Amino acid sequence: MNRSFSFFARRVSVFAVVAASAVLGGCSSSAPLFLPDGRVTTLVECPAGSDSCSQQAAAGCGGAFDTVRQSTNNGTLSLIYACRAK
Repeated sequence: MNRSFSFFARRVSVFAVVAASAVLGGCSSSAPLFLPDGRVTTLVECPAGSDSCSQQAAAGCGGAFDTVRQSTNNGTLSLIYACRAK
């Protein structure tokens, strides 16, 4: 009897840890940031030296975009952009 209770308690505690991880995992996402003119900014990352980030930004905007910030760290280019008003 004691063994079955222990098995049940372990299963419940594992379930609780998994559920808590799933709930807290949602906390890592952040709301989009906005420019003073109200445009939404987007972050894309790609290998440094490629034009993949620019291509992603152009595709996401359907053409023209403004670069808000660009940085390179450990071989990764980070580009924050905002689509231009149409």
